[in-house]
Amino acid sequence: MSWFLGWFATMNLMKSLGLLGQVTFGSRFFVQWFASERLKRSVIPLAFWHLSLVGGILTFVYAVYIEEPVFVIAQLGGVVIYSRNLYFIYRDKRSHPLLGPDRG
Repeated sequence: MSWFLGWFATMNLMKSLGLLGQVTFGSRFFVQWFASERLKRSVIPLAFWHLSLVGGILTFVYAVYIEEPVFVIAQLGGVVIYSRNLYFIYRDKRSHPLLGPDRG
């Protein structure tokens, strides 16, 4: 457990960025849970994809900084998928302005 506490003892800007990325990414699950509970059905709200993208980008930057190829590849793949999902959502909203993310 000392390695865990030691990591925080040497906190710097990049570690803070990586931690912020993980917190942002993790918060998307709460957003999805609350939205589903509110509507009493499973939904993925727009905020889920925004949190995924921002958290993924921040975590990707940290992964590049610590030079961890497995982490870099995983985060890069996610960032591409989250970006593509947001592209589809906003494209559909432009095509059908009366349809929200939960209506069509």
